[in-house]
Amino acid sequence: MSKISSEIPVFPTANVRKAFPALSRTHNDQPLVFLDGPAGSQVPESVISAVSDYYKNSNANSHGQFITSRETDRIIDQTREKMATFLGAEVPQTISFGANMTTLNFALARAMGRYFQPGDEIIITQLDHESNRGPWLSLREKGITVREIRLQDNGTLDYDHFESLLNEKTRLVAIGYSSNILGTVNQLSKVRKMTYQYGAWMLVDAVHYTPHFSVNVQTLGCDFLLCSAYKFYGPHVGFLYARPGLLDQLPTDRLRTQYQQAPHSIETGTFNHAALAGVSAAIDFIAALGEGNNLREKLVSAMQAVQIKEHFLAERLYDGLKMIKQLEIKGPSFYNKYRAPTISFLHKNKSAEMVCKALAEKGICAWNGHFYAIRAVEVMGVLELGGLTRMGISMYNTAEEIDRTLAVLNEL
Repeated sequence: MSKISSEIPVFPTANVRKAFPALSRTHNDQPLVFLDGPAGSQVPESVISAVSDYYKNSNANSHGQFITSRETDRIIDQTREKMATFLGAEVPQTISFGANMTTLNFALARAMGRYFQPGDEIIITQLDHESNRGPWLSLREKGITVREIRLQDNGTLDYDHFESLLNEKTRLVAIGYSSNILGTVNQLSKVRKMTYQYGAWMLVDAVHYTPHFSVNVQTLGCDFLLCSAYKFYGPHVGFLYARPGLLDQLPTDRLRTQYQQAPHSIETGTFNHAALAGVSAAIDFIAALGEGNNLREKLVSAMQAVQIKEHFLAERLYDGLKMIKQLEIKGPSFYNKYRAPTISFLHKNKSAEMVCKALAEKGICAWNGHFYAIRAVEVMGVLELGGLTRMGISMYNTAEEIDRTLAVLNEL
């Protein structure tokens, strides 16, 4: 067993924490500890101000001739451009907006259901969030076969099993980049190579990956990628990346009054313009932590620093949890390079709900349950036990918070 490191990586944690108003909250006379990031991060003041300023100054629908409408158009365009840069996309026209990832994925699945033929096959995984399972499982009613990659006992996918599922009928592989319950980072380069052999599309759920790692959709080679801004310090907005020219092939649900080409062809209704302003501010906030000559370089630099800092804290938490005999950590070893800073565990004598209530009394925010990764919890055999306790590290967490959390768990 490794020792808990005391060498804290260089990161402007103190200044970062000052940017988040929620971090000043207390409960039972103790500062709140936010380890609930996997379900949504806290939001910096600059994002809150951007949302508020939009309502104060520019609240209007798009495509008008007057100043507030034109300001709304600029916000839409700027956010699309920044998201394309954030994801390393070819052009802004590859980025579509939606209410959330689940809604976008259902819209995409309906379109593919019209595009695919009965007998075609889709591959999903037992590890994924249900938002990247349910939409594809619904296509079974159209005669499309849906197969799932097995989850192994160590919290990783069985890639040999995946390879055995691929065949000339495979049209799509829908897979998560990182598990929101076990922290497993899937080996997408291996998956992409296999899908190329059969000409299948690869769709990636990157909701849990984007808060912790830099993304480059072109290097990844994915055909579709989805993520959500409320996981990386922004408001609730979902995003879909579609490889250039691909979305135009799909018969999406759309009105005759909307633009019929990508990225607009899957965007229904009026946007939450204030939230888009907040997303733009969130990307700027992250970029300000990095260095470089342009926005992309700054974002990559910032996310590298975030990754190092979060890994340090997550390893500290992991090592501390391993020292508590009553706890059983689920998922891959933290010393596996395919790992995000999210840790879930089972208490041998207490339910996850009881553990989280005890933590909550001490001002520590953690989650209990299946976290919508219900298939994984079923496969692990812990659904009937009430699921797991989950903790996640965000850029604003500290070593002191980790030590305080471990002390409370030791008291249990």
